[in-house]
Amino acid sequence: MKDQIINKASDLFLNLGFKSVTMDDIANEMGMSKKTIYVHFENKTKLVEAVAFNLFDVICTGIDGICDTSPNPIEELYDIKMYVMHHLKNEKTSPQFQLKKYYPEIHEVLKFKQFEKMHESVHESLVKGVETGVFRPNIDIDFISRMYFTGMTGIKDSMFFPPETYTMEYLMESYLEYHLRAIVTEKGFNILNNFITKTHQ
Repeated sequence: MKDQIINKASDLFLNLGFKSVTMDDIANEMGMSKKTIYVHFENKTKLVEAVAFNLFDVICTGIDGICDTSPNPIEELYDIKMYVMHHLKNEKTSPQFQLKKYYPEIHEVLKFKQFEKMHESVHESLVKGVETGVFRPNIDIDFISRMYFTGMTGIKDSMFFPPETYTMEYLMESYLEYHLRAIVTEKGFNILNNFITKTHQ
């Protein structure tokens, strides 16, 4: 039952926003009384925390799978982007922003966990890219993996990238291409161009 509540709450929070969805909404959607939810979660904050960390774990598992099977580090990053956007419903309710505004303590813990995970996976991807001749051999891998996280976090700031002007799909696609063009070799450039051409046909 606890997992069912988390799954339903995840769907509602991502589609409608962390702030606007109430415990009554979740109970009504599940056809149960609110008291049943409170048996498992003492308040909405605890439920938001459980949803946020469960979603993080699901996405991490998916990213690990992509990293294990992707043909090269360039397609790997694009596949991860698509996977994350699918699970975050294209971030149409700006869940990160709402989490930061209404649940700052949960947001801070989650942000650090996200940094650790992204830093680790991007670091491995960059090493693999250098070893296979896709990325330049003289890049500063630690610096670039940190910059990648900073950029991916920055494009989600609606103050700088208002959603009425930029879709999240456009921002992530553009940032990914910007990031890769800065570090690819000629071999990597050809893979990148072919991949972009193929996906935009």
